[in-house]
Amino acid sequence: MNEERDEHVDESEFSDLAQSPAEARAVKKALEMVAGGGAGDTLKEMAQEVLTGRIGLREALDVSAYTEQIAQQSDSVRERWDGKSEGEREALAAEGDRHLEELQREIDKELAEKMLGAASKGAAPRHSGGSWSL
Repeated sequence: MNEERDEHVDESEFSDLAQSPAEARAVKKALEMVAGGGAGDTLKEMAQEVLTGRIGLREALDVSAYTEQIAQQSDSVRERWDGKSEGEREALAAEGDRHLEELQREIDKELAEKMLGAASKGAAPRHSGGSWSL
C-alpha cells in the first residue's frame, strides 16, 4: 500500500455528491468513522484511500471489492430499517435532519470566525456571486 499521508481531503471533495455543505460534511464524517474500522477491513481501506485523496469516492465505488462490501452492509441496514415501525422511521429521519442542521450551524460558525479573523487582520471579505469568500 502507498505510504500513509497525514493530510485529509476536506468536505468540499464530496460537494458534487451532496445537496448541501452539511451533507458533504456528513459524508466526510461517515467516512472518518468507517476509516476507524467499524465496518470491516475492506471498507476501512476504502475510506482511508478516499480521505487521503488517493482515490475519489466515485472511483472507489467502481472497485468491486468495495462495492461488494457496501452491498453486504446495505443489506443489513435495509433489514433493520424494514423491521422498524413507521414512527421509528420518522424519528430517525427527524434525528438525521437535526444532525444536518447542527452540521450547517458548525459550518456557518466556522465561516463567521474566518470572516471575523480576516476583518481583524485588515483584510475585508470579498463578495462574489452570492457567497462570501476569503
